[in-house]
Amino acid sequence: METTFPKIVETREPLKDLRASAEALEFFSRIEPSDLDLCLFPESLQTVSDSGTEVGDFTVSVQPAYYEQDGEEEQKCFLVHASSHGTIDGVPCGTSIVAYVTPKLETLEQHLHEYVKLKSHSLDKKIHMKRQGDKLVINRVITEGQQMQQETSSHDLSSLSGFISEASNLLIMRLMVRMKNKEHLDFLAFDTEMNLCISSYSDLGSHPQVIGKDTVEVYGIERTIYSEDIPNTWQYYFLSDGHLASRVQVGSPVFVKLMEMPILSEPEEQDPKPVFEKQPLNWQDDVQLHSEFLDRKAELISDHETYLRQHPEMKILLSDFMQFLLLQKPDDVFTFAAEFFAPFSSTAERGNSFRSSKVSNPFRDVTNKTQES
Repeated sequence: METTFPKIVETREPLKDLRASAEALEFFSRIEPSDLDLCLFPESLQTVSDSGTEVGDFTVSVQPAYYEQDGEEEQKCFLVHASSHGTIDGVPCGTSIVAYVTPKLETLEQHLHEYVKLKSHSLDKKIHMKRQGDKLVINRVITEGQQMQQETSSHDLSSLSGFISEASNLLIMRLMVRMKNKEHLDFLAFDTEMNLCISSYSDLGSHPQVIGKDTVEVYGIERTIYSEDIPNTWQYYFLSDGHLASRVQVGSPVFVKLMEMPILSEPEEQDPKPVFEKQPLNWQDDVQLHSEFLDRKAELISDHETYLRQHPEMKILLSDFMQFLLLQKPDDVFTFAAEFFAPFSSTAERGNSFRSSKVSNPFRDVTNKTQES
């Protein structure tokens, strides 16, 4: 999905002293990838009127994805899709959100679509938010009846520390429940007119709620967006794993409710690694290993005997070596053997057959260095 931006971009400066609280920024820093992995699940709820009539539905899904922008290397992120559609007092209305959010809950791109279809005229609002370089660019198109209004604005990312979009808000609340956060948190957000404001979260405690045939404990979070006009407040109640159990906007004639218990998202318990104790190998007592040993022994003896038959000079060479060994009785037999057999090596350098006693011997040099160390 691509949106064409006007050439003239208005830069909005944030209000003075408008910033996220230290507790909110600290909450961001405590988020681990394993926490987010347990928040990747879909959910579906029903929109119910005060009389108990179902008038719509509310769905949310969060799944792993990849995001690529302007030929840059694609990066891992989360694809968040939320939609709410229904009829309130006979008027069709709805909201849809599609967004890409990083593991740090930064919004890379978000498409938000809201509509209200009145008989006299309809209202349609589309907001496209996207990171471009060091700015967050927002394109808003509002169609009311036959009139269309378009506005583009931008914000420096440096001034948006602690900002959450509507898409990342869905993940924030799941994380707050899973991480059992009780602190009051103030984040930066945009109100309905896309003015920067404070979005606060407060703990509402817990209480029982009937879901289907079960009565379960749910945990409440109150969210308030302090816009320039009138603050908007929602009350959310969640199951222990972050599934939404109910949601109501203060002053609204409808609320969202979970009708059936979902399968809870819990961390997988890893089985302990098996420990194998080292056992002594008594191969002589093992019939198969002992048989393989005897077969290999006979094979090597046969190979050696064959080689000696094919090279009769070996017997003469070994006889000479034994005679020299018995006559000289060297202290270092290994070095003596290396010096004796070295001239017969196919890789040995050809040189003068009569060697001088002053010439260094590589075998003795290595032996002396080994003894010194």
